[in-house]
Amino acid sequence: MKRINRQLLKIFNFKRLYSQDVLQKKIIPVLDSEIHLPEPEYDIDFWCNPFNRDLIVKNISKRKSHADINRILQLHQNSHSQEELINEIRKIPNLTDPKVLEYKDNEPCVLRKMGEQPTFRFKPQEFSQIMARLKLLKSDRLGPVTGSKSYILMDDLAELEQALVKYTIKELLKNNFHLISVPDILPSQVIERCGLISDGERKLVYELEPFYGDDLSLSGTAEMALAYKLSNKIFSPHELPLKLAAVSRCYRAEISQLADERGIYRVHQFTKVEMFVCSDQEKSIEIMDQIVALQEKLFGQLGLYYQVLDMPPNELGSPAYRKIDIEAWMVGRKKFGEVSSCSNCTDYQARRLNIKYKTKDDQILHVHTLNGTACAVPRMLIAICETHQKNDNSIAVPKVLQEFMNGKSFIQKSDAPRTKVFKSNQKVN
Repeated sequence: MKRINRQLLKIFNFKRLYSQDVLQKKIIPVLDSEIHLPEPEYDIDFWCNPFNRDLIVKNISKRKSHADINRILQLHQNSHSQEELINEIRKIPNLTDPKVLEYKDNEPCVLRKMGEQPTFRFKPQEFSQIMARLKLLKSDRLGPVTGSKSYILMDDLAELEQALVKYTIKELLKNNFHLISVPDILPSQVIERCGLISDGERKLVYELEPFYGDDLSLSGTAEMALAYKLSNKIFSPHELPLKLAAVSRCYRAEISQLADERGIYRVHQFTKVEMFVCSDQEKSIEIMDQIVALQEKLFGQLGLYYQVLDMPPNELGSPAYRKIDIEAWMVGRKKFGEVSSCSNCTDYQARRLNIKYKTKDDQILHVHTLNGTACAVPRMLIAICETHQKNDNSIAVPKVLQEFMNGKSFIQKSDAPRTKVFKSNQKVN
């Protein structure tokens, strides 16, 4: 016992002397803030094989990509242009599911429609009209608070947002997803490697000013942080599939003047529950079917009428091999609107972030990554409120959400004091 106490005393004295030294000399410990990203492992043998040229050209054309395979083949023959070669390969989108590649007219394939289209004995209203009556949403003239394409939810509508998140998480946990809390600020390189950085010449992400010496951006979806968390990992066979879920704020610098995308349908920031899965290469198609089935269960239990779409090549982001969208019927618009998507990115992201697994015969391969929207709050609010609106200006709360709203079965008008409209007093010179 005395020997242990003497050891503890030595440790204590060492810490005390170290602390005094730090204070006297004003030594500030420096944290390693450098962003450590692996070198991408592009499949150069495939992309630079002349025998694959026609397939790659067709894929690039169908995907409406600006990649140039002829330039890549030319650079590959020049051993002094390795850096430029890699930069050109980086622009190539993922390959496309052969069945999807043959879709004509760039139109999605409707796989199925589920649920019942809602009918009313009164003239139904669209979301913005309903919210104006109930005084639960503010989305215009927000002044210095947040600006355009943003919104404030109040009272029952804010409760409904939280109920949706809690309901979704409960279902995901029952399906063996691990809940992760992720940051909303990420290295821009991570966002780029995950496949979301620009739309032609226009940026789709909010970049932060480099005051701290790093190139950082606001995350567009939790998928990126989850993928970054797994970079430089090698999984054993029994660890796959790895199912992760996260609730985060999503930031999108998107612009739309379409009438059907008015209100909170397309906004600059919103809350979303995201699914992210790492799979071995042979099972990613099966995993994708499982994710879509889970999405359908989530929406079906909310009483929504929806359709499932297999998206054409021109609607796929660079990482996607195949993408399934689900659109819910939006009464006010008298048409379907997208509420979720699920993408199989095969090894596109894994090659850029060094995420691998060991097979049973000790091969080291890149995992396949998949992502799926479990709940994108604004559009879910639109679909639910329009579908379940009542003639007395209330909204019926779906039964599966009532336990997360203290048993509340109807959404009512807000009794909160009205806020004054912001008016700028600044003089324009």
